[in-house]
Amino acid sequence: MNESIPILNIDDIPLLEWRHGERFEARMARIGKRLGARKLGYRIVVLPPGKVAWPVHAHLVNEEMFFVIEGSGRLRLGDRSWPLKSGDVVAVPPGPDTPHQIVNDGDADLKYLCVSTMEEPDIVMMPESGKVNIMAGSPPGGDKSARTLSVCLPLDAAVDYWEGEA
Repeated sequence: MNESIPILNIDDIPLLEWRHGERFEARMARIGKRLGARKLGYRIVVLPPGKVAWPVHAHLVNEEMFFVIEGSGRLRLGDRSWPLKSGDVVAVPPGPDTPHQIVNDGDADLKYLCVSTMEEPDIVMMPESGKVNIMAGSPPGGDKSARTLSVCLPLDAAVDYWEGEA
């Protein structure tokens, strides 16, 4: 039986800083496992003004939901964009037609809860950079040490199914 406590106050969660280059920066904490979750991943994300956490991407397997806790920003979904504010809930179903990104275009931190299914393998398309990320052995946001495959490739690296086969 799981001995975790099923309640966690988000004000008590230590946030880890993460950044890549100038655009990508966030403070975040994975909390699903701490709560004993088995089929959903939960993460708190805090974006500083002018930042994003991840490139525009579309999961082909996993569905995501975002709940804006505080601040404001912008949701990019497909070729459209909507303002976000405290209290907003966003659904992003899986599929190639749902590339998405949350942007903090405000002047204060944007804090949100991300909840996602944790199915694997997952394939993540990154249309702006022309890449695909394939993950098996652990779902996105899961235990990277357990992954048996995690590969990110440019889409133009694709070969014919039969190439190299005798």
